[in-house]
Amino acid sequence: MKTEDQVVDPTRLEGKWKAVAVCWILGLGSLMAWNSTLTISDYYYQVFPKYHPSRVLTLMYQPFAVGTMAILAYNESRIDTRWRNIAGYCLFFFSSLMAVVLDVATHGKGSIGAYLGLCIVSAAYGVADAHVQGGMVGDLAFMLPEFMQSFFAGLAASGALTSGLRLITKAAFDKTHDGLRKGALLFLAISTLFEFACIFVYAYYFPKLPIVKYFRKKAASEGSKTVSNDLAAAGIHQVTDVQTHDRLTLKQLIVQNWDYLLDLYLIYVLTLSIFPGFLYENTGVHGLGSWYAVVLVAMYNVWDLIARYTPLIDCLRIEKRAVLTILILARILLIPAFYFTAKYAAQGWMIMLVSFLGLTNGHLTVCAMTAAPKGFKGPDQNALGNLLVLFLLGGIFSGVALDWLWIIGNGSF
Repeated sequence: MKTEDQVVDPTRLEGKWKAVAVCWILGLGSLMAWNSTLTISDYYYQVFPKYHPSRVLTLMYQPFAVGTMAILAYNESRIDTRWRNIAGYCLFFFSSLMAVVLDVATHGKGSIGAYLGLCIVSAAYGVADAHVQGGMVGDLAFMLPEFMQSFFAGLAASGALTSGLRLITKAAFDKTHDGLRKGALLFLAISTLFEFACIFVYAYYFPKLPIVKYFRKKAASEGSKTVSNDLAAAGIHQVTDVQTHDRLTLKQLIVQNWDYLLDLYLIYVLTLSIFPGFLYENTGVHGLGSWYAVVLVAMYNVWDLIARYTPLIDCLRIEKRAVLTILILARILLIPAFYFTAKYAAQGWMIMLVSFLGLTNGHLTVCAMTAAPKGFKGPDQNALGNLLVLFLLGGIFSGVALDWLWIIGNGSF
């Protein structure tokens, strides 16, 4: 006989829209620190003009993100999700604080020591990202698809919000002495405070929402052991009627979902081979001057954010696996499009192309992430969520490495 929790319609439980909002905030927090670093690249290019900061810092970030994520994905069934996510947000906070302290301590001087310190901060961001993004996606994979969509909308919002704040701080301090540095420091300080807030939102508010408790209790009843501390934080110390079923191995999950995993890998290989390095170093000189790269990054982030919501429209949501893969493969045509636009076209065409890059990136990501976990039990959904993030980060790492091909013949390191 089914228990009361099992017959309740989860969409009618209290806290659905609060949970959606919290997922958005936590998604924002899981990339805000790193996006802040990317968005103030114009400042770092002034301080470290010979070191290709947008490319090098990204290259420092990604190996640690992918390596940590691989370890966590392999051991996901033995790692408690609550402490994994809290550790990740704490690391984001301390790393952001260290970036501020580093700049203040060196007075914004471009020494090699300061640059190495900044590289260490970027590597710490990568470790934190693997903890948070993999942990949150695994956790949300056995909840409502709207929660996953909202979390990924928050990820995109971190880019759009940081770009918007960067435009404001750049304009506010543009004519002042040392204005670029003041704007960058204010920017990093805001990011640090927000990461601190995320620790408490995740640890104390999110677990107590009724709909979140329902799904975590349901996952525990299906054999998931990763939610025990989150349930304890919500006042649930024991789950009855635990069902046992044979869990799929990681190999079986990969075989059954190879197309979704490949889709996410290819989306981010393409995107990161262009964004942000190409936009900062290979788009030439135009009428917008130093604002040009900042505007391009802002346009990408805004359209990426908008596209995270388009799958909520039924007629735009892509659910057929073959169609999704074909559309993702077609994005390869953006590579020659960017090359010839940068070489021959005016800045308006580049802005339009960057907007399309963000639009396709956001829409296809949400379609793949929300469709993949359907039909699996809680423990398998958690494992699959970690695998999806692993291949996503692997795509980012590959794209960052390929991004260096744009500067072959255009200068030296």
